[in-house]
Amino acid sequence: MKQPDSSLQANDNVTQAKNSLGKLHFSVSQALSHPTEQTLAQAENRLAHTEQAIQQAQDWLGPQGVELAEELLTEDKSRLASLNKQGKRSER
Repeated sequence: MKQPDSSLQANDNVTQAKNSLGKLHFSVSQALSHPTEQTLAQAENRLAHTEQAIQQAQDWLGPQGVELAEELLTEDKSRLASLNKQGKRSER
């Protein structure tokens, strides 16, 4: 079987990372506006998936190729962490 063109693979990884970031942002926004156990779990799962997608893109492009993606990921991680902290405070 013929190996796929590496530039096509890199583009596919970048596209997956971009799509994953969009889905993560939506998931975190949902969890912020409707903080339930289910929306929090979905956001956490989406976060793990997005981290993996960005790592795969970074493997192909190097760290500088995914700087913006890393910034967006960090922003949504922070939003989700603040929501998790609020939830833990309200459980007390």
